[in-house]
Amino acid sequence: MVRKIVAIGGGMNGRKLSDGTNDPYETGPMDQEIIRLTGKTNPNFLFMAHSQDKEEIQEFYFNTMKNIYGVMYGCECKHLKSKDLTNIEMVKELIDWADIIYEGGGNTLDMIQLWKETKFDDILRQAWNSGKVMCGVSAGANCWFKECSSDSLQIKYGKDQPLIGVDCIGLVDGLFVPHCDEPGRAENVKDLLKSSTQIGLSISNCCALEIIDNEYRLIISEPIAHNIKPYGLKTYWDNDEYIEQNIDDSLEFKPLEELLNKNNRKTK
Repeated sequence: MVRKIVAIGGGMNGRKLSDGTNDPYETGPMDQEIIRLTGKTNPNFLFMAHSQDKEEIQEFYFNTMKNIYGVMYGCECKHLKSKDLTNIEMVKELIDWADIIYEGGGNTLDMIQLWKETKFDDILRQAWNSGKVMCGVSAGANCWFKECSSDSLQIKYGKDQPLIGVDCIGLVDGLFVPHCDEPGRAENVKDLLKSSTQIGLSISNCCALEIIDNEYRLIISEPIAHNIKPYGLKTYWDNDEYIEQNIDDSLEFKPLEELLNKNNRKTK
């Protein structure tokens, strides 16, 4: 069975704002590729916002994603709420139904703790091994990797809190860094990698890392709201030297083994 992950570093999803207008929609190429990977014209889309602690925010987030995957792309959409994770029968029924399993952005630390407490992480591993498309943005991209850089403390306690490392569910090796174009991210991953055996995988807004079995590539979208050229970086310590390498953004798939191992050496 082909195993599939689309980890989106960040980007606007066109959500409705309080003044009645909408944010720009920047994640179209990622959403289209997620759907393509199912091999179906109208796949089943299961959304989760377990990185959000308020039920009303989870519901608002689902409605935003339903406008994309349901209205725009014709998927059947359902929502698995945090409060329902203890209902094992419901959870398994929804996971079995889904072709796409998508986690939204928010607090990675609390989300992973919830998944481990409810054993939902084990169910997600089984879903990945069965060939479902595992995907998401920010916290919903972090979660699939061994480790990540997270702003969970800032989300929970305020912007004066530090970025932290979080152990995730480990479908793929690597220390994932979303929004790597934003302040503090580059310094945080450099520090985290001093005590980690992982390779840093830094993915900017309007960029995603797509992993299909043992191959990978980047997906790039137009940065309508972000004044950047989207990019990905591979970073690691080689003895006392910190190495930064651009991740090839061509459309061709490349061997994942090359991305997840130290090699010398085309620097940023």
